[in-house]
Amino acid sequence: MFRFPTLAVPVLACVATLDVTAADGNWPQFRGPSGRGVTTDARPLPVDFGPTSNLAWKVRLPRGCSSPCVWGDRVFVTGFDSMSGELQTICINRQSGQILWQRPTTAQSIEKVHEINSPATPTPASDGDAVYVYFGSFGLVCYDFDGKQRWVHPLPTPRLPFGTAASPIVAGNLVVLNVDQQGDSYLLAVDRRTGQTVWKRDRVSFQRGWCTPVHVRHNDSDQIVVLGGQRLVAYNLADGSERWWITGMPPFPISTPVAVGDRLIVSAADEFGEGDNVVRPPAFDVFAKDHDKDENGMIARAEIPADFLVVKRGASDDAGDVALGGWFFGRVDKNKDGSLDRREWNELVAEMTRWPAEFNVLVMSVRLDGEGDVTKSHVVWRETRGVPEVPSPLCYLDRVYLVRNGGIVSCRDSHTGRLMYQQRLGAGGGYYASPVGGDGKVYAASDRGVVTVIRAGDQFEVLARNDLGEPIRATPAIAGGRLYVRTDNHLFAFGN
Repeated sequence: MFRFPTLAVPVLACVATLDVTAADGNWPQFRGPSGRGVTTDARPLPVDFGPTSNLAWKVRLPRGCSSPCVWGDRVFVTGFDSMSGELQTICINRQSGQILWQRPTTAQSIEKVHEINSPATPTPASDGDAVYVYFGSFGLVCYDFDGKQRWVHPLPTPRLPFGTAASPIVAGNLVVLNVDQQGDSYLLAVDRRTGQTVWKRDRVSFQRGWCTPVHVRHNDSDQIVVLGGQRLVAYNLADGSERWWITGMPPFPISTPVAVGDRLIVSAADEFGEGDNVVRPPAFDVFAKDHDKDENGMIARAEIPADFLVVKRGASDDAGDVALGGWFFGRVDKNKDGSLDRREWNELVAEMTRWPAEFNVLVMSVRLDGEGDVTKSHVVWRETRGVPEVPSPLCYLDRVYLVRNGGIVSCRDSHTGRLMYQQRLGAGGGYYASPVGGDGKVYAASDRGVVTVIRAGDQFEVLARNDLGEPIRATPAIAGGRLYVRTDNHLFAFGN
C-alpha cells in the first residue's frame, strides 16, 4: 500500500488578517491564504510557461516536497540534503531568485519515508514576522526573515509508515500542528513568539493521517478543523476543546479541507483510493492454466507474475500499485503455506468483487455552525465519485475541482454538489500536488512534470499543457501575479 501526502476557494467569512495577506500578494502557508488554494490578487497569471517561456527565474534546490511559502520579498521552502543528512530551510529573494540564506537542522535520525515522499514535505508558514518550519525528524523551528533562529520545539518522530506531510499553520498568536500517527496522535498549539506549548489535545481515536489543520472564523468564533481517520473534528482555538464532529470518515485521510463561506468542503479517499483502482482477478482455473507450472492445483507465490496487480492507481512509474505477489499475498494466504489453493483464490476474487462497493470515499459540504455530533444534521451534500486520494479539493468561483491520478478532473457545483463535468486533462501520471486557482484559471500539476491550465467554469476547456521536464509533487503557489512551481530539482517562478 502506498501513502503519500504532501501532501485540502474563496472565503466569504474568514480571518481578516489572512485576507490582508492575500490582497498583499502573499501565500503564507500550505495552499495559501486560509489554506484555500486561491489567490484574490487581480493581476493576470500566465497560461503558457516553461523553462524558456514566461520564466522570471529558476533556482536549484535540494529535493523536497514542501510547497513555497511567500511573504513580502521572501520565498521560503525546505529541502533534504541526502549527502550531508541535513534538513534545510531556504530563503529566496522573490524578485531575483537568489538564495538569501540556508539554515540546517540536524536530527538524531531521519524518518523513513516512501520513495516519492521526502523528509522535507511539510510546508513552512509565515505571519510576516517570522517563518515556522516543521520536520517530522526534528520538530518545529522558527526563524526571523534574516535567518536568525528564534526558537526550537523538538518533537518525537511520528510513527508513520510513509513519512510526515501535515504542515503547520499560524492562527492568531499560535502555531498549530496536527500529528496523527500509529498511536498517541495529538493536536499541538505553541506560542508563535516563544515556541512554548499553549495547549495539546490528544486525538486518541485517530491513527495514520496526513492532514493540515484549517483555521476558520465563523460567527465570531475561531475554530481549528482537522480531518482525521473516522472523524472530522472542529476544535476551539482558545483551548483545543472539541466543538463539533462528524463520524463515518475514511480511515487514513491525506487531503486538507477548505473553508467556503459558512461551509467546509471535504474530500477523503479510502485505503486504496477509489473503487475503480481495484483489479478483479480471473477465476482460479483461468489463472492456473497459465501459471500453475508444477500443476499441483495450487498457486505458489513464486508462480505469480511480479506485475500481476490487485490495485492499480494510474500513477507514474506504477507508484502505489499493489501486486498480489508482494506484501498483499500474506493477506490472502490464510494458512500461511506459501501457496493459494482454490478456496483462498475464490475468497480473493469475491473480496475484490465486493470491495469497490464498500470503499468509503466521499466529497461533501458541511455547515460550520454546529455543536457536538453533527453527522446527521450539518452535511449539506455528499458524493462518492471522482474523489482524489492525495490532492485537496479546490473551491473556486462557486465550483469544486477534484483532480485524481491519471489526470481526471471533476467539477461540481459547490452549493449543491451537482456534477458539472468529469474529463481527462490530457496529462496522465500521478497527482500529488493540489490544484490552485486564480485569474479565472485552475492549475493542476502531475508528477510527470506537466502543469495543465483549464478555464474555471461549467465547461471543460484546456488552455495549455506546460511540460517542465521534471516531476512535480509539491503544490504550486500563486503570489503577486506569479506562479511558483517546485519540481524535484528546482523552484520556478513564472509570470507574464
